Amino acid sequence: MSNENTEEIQQKKSVRHILALSGGKDSSALAIYMKGKIPNVEYCFCDTEKELEETYEYLNKLETYLGQKIHHLKYSSGYGFDEIVQIKGGFLPSPEQRWCTEYLKLKPYEDYIGDDPVVSYVGIRADEPHRTGYISNKPNVKTVFPFVEDNVRLEDVERILEESGLGVPSYYKWRSRSGCFFCFYQQKREWVGLLENHPDLFEEAKKYEKIDPHTGERYTWNQGESLDELARPERVAQIKENYEKRKARKANAFKGNQKLKDVWGDDSDDGENLSCNICHL
Repeated sequence: MSNENTEEIQQKKSVRHILALSGGKDSSALAIYMKGKIPNVEYCFCDTEKELEETYEYLNKLETYLGQKIHHLKYSSGYGFDEIVQIKGGFLPSPEQRWCTEYLKLKPYEDYIGDDPVVSYVGIRADEPHRTGYISNKPNVKTVFPFVEDNVRLEDVERILEESGLGVPSYYKWRSRSGCFFCFYQQKREWVGLLENHPDLFEEAKKYEKIDPHTGERYTWNQGESLDELARPERVAQIKENYEKRKARKANAFKGNQKLKDVWGDDSDDGENLSCNICHL
């Protein structure tokens, strides 16, 4: 088939409008904000099958509100996290080796997009200049940022969610982000939150950690500390105390109209304030 014929066929294809959801506040607010504004919109969620039950519950509520199905995308081979961790020889994903993002988020989404002309809507806010979100390198994909274009900020996102009646996902009471319950980007206080709110999932996360009997090398979610060590009562108390001190410092600082993001702040002493762009919108 000639290049000319290929281009003609591509032009005849109708443009698909896709909004990928993470189960977090920003992408959910974007779906609500854009409801009725996008023609033939498709909603999707890259499902690792290791999400919090609160995430699935919230997506079900959002699906009802939107009146349209949210497609749950999986890795094309049918493999889930457990199968891939075995293929990786037991190596857990990390900030340096984010194979979970590659196999369970990016690949399913790009497979879903295919070769059709697509407009991809991303929920980066106007007050997040440091974030870029997921931008595909595929030439058939155009990425747009409605919140940036319309100067929508955190307080606007919160208002959109409250006015919809959905509010924010309940896990925000103890967690700052969406994503797998054992996400290696979690800060220590969030691991404590998992321990206290979902002790069964905390125990499940512990099972992935191990020590190589030959080399003594440790495979843990947190560098330098296993979940067994983190769960010790004295360590939990220390993490909570550190968090309360940071919160007090921020409360005493002059930051008018302090919001949730100020409490889960940038100057963390117990973990890096990082995240995967496609997981935590």
